[in-house]
Amino acid sequence: MATKVYGIPNCDTVKKARAWLDGQGVAHAFHDFKKAGVPADRLAAWQQAAGWERLVNRQGTTWRKLDAATQASVADAASAATLLQAQPSVIKRPVVEWPDGTVTVGFDPAAWAARVEKTARS
Repeated sequence: MATKVYGIPNCDTVKKARAWLDGQGVAHAFHDFKKAGVPADRLAAWQQAAGWERLVNRQGTTWRKLDAATQASVADAASAATLLQAQPSVIKRPVVEWPDGTVTVGFDPAAWAARVEKTARS
């Protein structure tokens, strides 16, 4: 399995993450939420791996624009999945599926460097 990055191409964090991967020579595929949507089967796997709370970006502009009732309705994995399918911009980005099957959410250069180094040694 190759590294797969999920996100939105104009997101600054996604841009930084993809540039970092390119700089480290890590080949990766990119899945654009805006064009291809959020794959329901992958969303379920991400929730299981990272937790639905981690996937919901409560700091982002899209979340802040939601009405209070919609925000309050996100109380568990099922309600989060419904919102994340309807509003992909609420997903914390990038979501990365690494070759070893691990899923990470967000960009952490230090953690990613350790992961890439560990993979290179394997």
